[in-house]
Amino acid sequence: MSRDTEETPYTCEICSKSFYKQWNLNRHIRTHTGEKSYSCDACATCFTQKSSLKRHMRIHTGQKPYVCEICSKSFYNQNNLNDHIRTHTGEKPYSCRACGISFRDQSSLRTHIRIHTGEKPYICELCGQSFSHQITLNGHIRTHTGEKPYSCDECGTSFAHRSSLQTHMRIHTGEKPYVCEICDKSFSIQRTLNRHIRTHTGEKPYSCEVCGISFTEKSSLKTHMRRHIGEKPYACKICSKSFSQNGQLTQHIRTHTGENLNARENLNVGDNMKAL
Repeated sequence: MSRDTEETPYTCEICSKSFYKQWNLNRHIRTHTGEKSYSCDACATCFTQKSSLKRHMRIHTGQKPYVCEICSKSFYNQNNLNDHIRTHTGEKPYSCRACGISFRDQSSLRTHIRIHTGEKPYICELCGQSFSHQITLNGHIRTHTGEKPYSCDECGTSFAHRSSLQTHMRIHTGEKPYVCEICDKSFSIQRTLNRHIRTHTGEKPYSCEVCGISFTEKSSLKTHMRRHIGEKPYACKICSKSFSQNGQLTQHIRTHTGENLNARENLNVGDNMKAL
């Protein structure tokens, strides 16, 4: 018997891995068998290790023994505290081998890697669409249920996504964190800044596949496409005539209401008097 075998006398019969103590081997064997012998009395969740059950119980008891020395925020386990501390230090020890991007925690790296692998393990049971993130699936499900759990305390408007509420709140606070580096104009939404930058660069990334005309905004291309397909989604409630653009409908409605006609007539009279 070799010295290494003497030092690690407990060997797994399935994979031949060796351990110093019997209980370490017992715990390891459960990774093969899937046995979860430690059960939570509160919610019946089962674990392979007693230490995992102990950490889990803190969710029910509210115990958070791991405290950040910088900001005093507390956590259920040491790993969560370690991840949190990196928000202070800026350390990102987990790097993607495919593109080099680094992350503060291992779970974020695992999620990121799905961009490269194309893995989408979270599947919608209603329509079968799959997603790479659980949070993205949760947001998608709300398109089916209509649920809007995030409400604005200022005006009561509700949203399906937390990010949408955060963006909306800038209407009330006036915050405009996205600044144009060319002219210093600021915006509350990133995509509005992106659209604005194109007024400087002249970029028109949205092209019509039918006639080749390009546009700076996706919405402009969408409106343009109606000319080709004949779609007219804006209908007059008075005479049922339909239009491809909302502005055309607004202009048409004035022919029924007479709005601005008097102003136009006065303008004509003024021009005639000038001619005299």
